[in-house]
Amino acid sequence: MSKTLFNGMYAFAVLLVLSAFAFKVFQPIQVLPRMRIAPAYNFVDQSGQPLTSETLRGQFVLYSFTYTHCPAPCFNSSETIQEIQARLSEVDLGGIPVSFVTISIDPERDTTEVLNAYGTALGADFTQWKFATTENKALLKTIVGAGFETYYEDKGDGNFALDPGYVLVDGWGIIRSEYRYATEVSDADRILRHLGVLADEVKNSTGSSKLAYEAAHLFLCYAP
Repeated sequence: MSKTLFNGMYAFAVLLVLSAFAFKVFQPIQVLPRMRIAPAYNFVDQSGQPLTSETLRGQFVLYSFTYTHCPAPCFNSSETIQEIQARLSEVDLGGIPVSFVTISIDPERDTTEVLNAYGTALGADFTQWKFATTENKALLKTIVGAGFETYYEDKGDGNFALDPGYVLVDGWGIIRSEYRYATEVSDADRILRHLGVLADEVKNSTGSSKLAYEAAHLFLCYAP
């Protein structure tokens, strides 16, 4: 290897390291990680209508997981979703719709009628917030357990062991964030901030700005 070529490679490596350092320190652009592809599904919602992963393409979707017979004390994801829904106007989404999908892990008891009554009792706007499941328990386990990586287990006595949380999916069907543990910032505050980060990325996903966002992904400048 010639000295000139070696020096050129060395200079490039130094530039790459300095660029990564600059992105990390100054964080000119923040992004959410592209974690993995969200699972495909074909559910039935609280109105008896098909709800598929393709139906929601082009939208930001926040998924939650529950079952309506969960005994007290039970993790209540609905309160957080209600707060986010009420505060969406705080975020500049650039016209991108946001949907909420609550998936029941108990299809045997959580029929269409039960899910409809459950959502109605919460005051849910069914045009934006869907409650859905599938009668195929094996498929449901694959979608929730493997696809969304949310653990649950039927205990056989009408109760389930469930690792509660939320999963945020972008308009391309890619999982961008998971919320499974308590943080100093409320889940609603953090999710709303992340929705804004995603909207900014979509708005700037063309031209030279796109290159900057790809660099941010490369250098791991994630939004907390």
